[in-house]
Amino acid sequence: MDMLSHTALTRRSVLQSAAGAAIAGAVVPHVLGAGPAKASNYRGIVGVVKPRATDSSLVDMIKLLPEGIGVIPVYLNLTQGSREEYGSSYATYEKHIAYLASQKCNVIAIEGAPPFMLLGPAREAEMVDGWKRKYNTDMFTSSQNQVNAFRALKAKRILGITSGSGGPDMNRVYAKYFEDNGLGVVAMEGMGVAFKSVPDVPPATIASFIKKAFAEHEGADAVYILGSSLEALPLIAPLERELGVPVVQAIAARIWEIQKRLHVHEPIKGYGRLLETLPA
Repeated sequence: MDMLSHTALTRRSVLQSAAGAAIAGAVVPHVLGAGPAKASNYRGIVGVVKPRATDSSLVDMIKLLPEGIGVIPVYLNLTQGSREEYGSSYATYEKHIAYLASQKCNVIAIEGAPPFMLLGPAREAEMVDGWKRKYNTDMFTSSQNQVNAFRALKAKRILGITSGSGGPDMNRVYAKYFEDNGLGVVAMEGMGVAFKSVPDVPPATIASFIKKAFAEHEGADAVYILGSSLEALPLIAPLERELGVPVVQAIAARIWEIQKRLHVHEPIKGYGRLLETLPA
């Protein structure tokens, strides 16, 4: 992807203008800040490497981030969601990480859990630690982030929910990744949704699927929802109330870890216990 231009936008302009939704579909990076009243990035700048530009997850994240955190997004533009595409994406990831490091990001959130779950925890850590040293920048993957969230919540056995776009084979990869990190997995249930259609699944359908799976699999002390593209952010708190266990969803978990790494501590109500309690 060629970096053709850089446009500075405030969070207010993103959220209040019709163009806000288009930011998620952009193919050039934008610096997204906290508002015109004060410097947009006085608490730090977060670089985000996003798998694709066709969902609302970027705007959803910016909406909830505390004031003073700037965001620079770049996109891989994945189109298939297959094992083969994931496995060939690491060079592109590194190209984008190099760019974000050159923009003096304080931390980089490497989105897209499946490519790194394919590596397994040891090879993932080796790759990410190598990038940290090479580019002298703090960073974490979505999969590392989600394991960190479960550990902070003291979860031991999780029920995983995925779009299922990668089929049963990829669901087994996801389950093994968490098991290799010392977490029990009671089940990893896929919804059977095609990769291109994941952002279009109605939240009510996601909630219904999760509740049914939770009723069918006993012993989970937490629920995991894989992927930022599934529109599940507003479901976290209602599901936690109904199921009685914490729910870890990609966008909320990312905001928690960004706060932690930037030494910000601003609890956010209405999106589940991870953001409400900000456990260490």
